[in-house]
Amino acid sequence: MARILAVLGALAVVAAYFGLTSGDAHAAVDGHALYQRDCAFCHGATGRGTHYGPSLHGVGRAAVDYYVSTGRMPLVHTARSDEPGRTRTLAPGRFAPDDDLKVTRHTPPYTSDEMRALIDYATSLTGSGPSVDGLFLAGGDVSRGGEIFRLNCAACHSWAGEGGALLHLEAPALRAATARQTAEAVRVGPGNMPAFGTAALTDGQLADLVAYVHQLQHPVDPGGSALWHLGPVAEGAVALLAGLGALIGLVRWMGERG
Repeated sequence: MARILAVLGALAVVAAYFGLTSGDAHAAVDGHALYQRDCAFCHGATGRGTHYGPSLHGVGRAAVDYYVSTGRMPLVHTARSDEPGRTRTLAPGRFAPDDDLKVTRHTPPYTSDEMRALIDYATSLTGSGPSVDGLFLAGGDVSRGGEIFRLNCAACHSWAGEGGALLHLEAPALRAATARQTAEAVRVGPGNMPAFGTAALTDGQLADLVAYVHQLQHPVDPGGSALWHLGPVAEGAVALLAGLGALIGLVRWMGERG
C-alpha cells in the first residue's frame, strides 16, 4: 500500500510540474513583444500607421486574425539556408519587414500560442471593427451558397475557386481557406476585395457561402478527369483536340493500309 501511495505521489508531482511549466510557457508568450518586433515597424508602436503601413485603428479582430492566420502578415523575408532540400521559411525577427514584398498566403511563422497572443494584442489596438466571433458557420446550404458565390465571387476567384487575374490585380485561390478565414475575408474585404457587411450578406447567407467554398475544396468529379477545373471551354477544347488527334491517326492508318 505504501508503495502504491508513493507511486501516486510521484505521478502527482510530475503532473503538477508539467502543468506548471505548460502554463508558464503559455503565459510567457508576450503579444506586445511580438507586435513590436514584427508589426510596429510598418503599423506603428500604437497601431496608428507609419509611412510604410496603414493604421490598424477600426479594422477589428476579423482583419487581424485573417492576415496573421493566413501568413500574409508580417511582411518578412524568408530565412536563407544553403542546406539542400530544406524549405525556406518565414523568419520574423531575423530580417526587417519589407513593405515592397507581395502580400500572399504563407504558413504562419508562429506557434498557435504566439499567434493567439499577437492577434489578441493587435486587436486591443484596433478598437471595434468586423468580427466573426460567435457566428455559427457550420451547416450552411450549399445550393444557396453556390448562387451567392457565382453572383459575387466567381468573377474574380473563378467558378471553381482556383483564383484569377484582372488588370494589375490577382484574386487568390480558395482551396486553403478555412471556414473562419473565408467568413473573415467576406466581412473584411482584404486587399482589393470589397467588404460584404450584414446588409449585403446576412450571417445565414455567409454560412451558406462558407459551405459552398468548402465543397469547392473537396469537389466530386464523376465521369473522369477534372482537367484542373478550368471550366467547360477548356474541357471542350481538350475533347476537340482529342477527337482531331484520333481522326488524324485514323486517316493516316487508312492511308498506310491503302
